[in-house]
Amino acid sequence: MSADAGYRAGPGDFDFLIGRWDVHNRRLLAPLSGSGEWEEFPATAVCHGTLFAGAANLDEITFTTKGFNGLTLRLYDPRRAEWSLHWSTSLTGRLSPPIVGRFDAGRRGEFHGEEIHEGAAVPCRFVWSQITGETAHWEQAFSPDGGGTWETNWTMSLTRTG
Repeated sequence: MSADAGYRAGPGDFDFLIGRWDVHNRRLLAPLSGSGEWEEFPATAVCHGTLFAGAANLDEITFTTKGFNGLTLRLYDPRRAEWSLHWSTSLTGRLSPPIVGRFDAGRRGEFHGEEIHEGAAVPCRFVWSQITGETAHWEQAFSPDGGGTWETNWTMSLTRTG
């Protein structure tokens, strides 16, 4: 029997994010190109409490050296027992299509969808892991082969502040 047998995602899964965070970003400069050149940059994030009794939350991240902000709206669908994560930036003002998934009993969340990369839709995966009261880790990966393999192209290491 797997460690997550009987576990169902639910309201409150993202409550660990409530509060203020320092964020260390590491982003691949040219995803899916074979390049291994990364850039690193700071950010600060604030997750604004729970909404819908824990079935929704909203955070804003400020990329202090990049000149834009990001926003994530997370919504829990009780019928499907899964979360949809919607991203937007101050550069576009539009919500992206959702990345959908759930957490397992080990507090690892995996979410899948599509992102537009160089004008084409590519499979995208988000993973939340290493969640404690003071830290969390997020990563994004693209798949060049329909989900057979994944190339991580952005990571965020979060450390609680205040």
